[in-house]
Amino acid sequence: MSDTKKIQNAPHKAADAHAVDFGAYVRRCFYIFIAILAAVSLMIWISYLPGAQYSWMFKVSFILLVAACNAFLVAGYLMHLISEKKMIYTLLAFTVFFFIGLFGLTVWAMHDFPSGTVMH
Repeated sequence: MSDTKKIQNAPHKAADAHAVDFGAYVRRCFYIFIAILAAVSLMIWISYLPGAQYSWMFKVSFILLVAACNAFLVAGYLMHLISEKKMIYTLLAFTVFFFIGLFGLTVWAMHDFPSGTVMH
């Protein structure tokens, strides 16, 4: 009979051990959502900066910087990757490594055409 009581009380102990304040979680998600909207608005505003004062390279670089921060907010907080285990970070690191490698190979082979082809 004491085993039955232990089994019945086990879910309550597990729930108490991982108690989550739902209101604080929703509030944090709301703040992240506002930050994402602000980042998107900032990227749009940067794209409309006058070309005479700001170069195209500056605008693209700044938009990519803001987009990287935006991606961190989405992946880190909304997809809960900021609290993941080491295995997830290892897989993400391999993904980034291979993405950069494929990007580099594409840029490196941009002007490598087979012999006999003509560019128009």
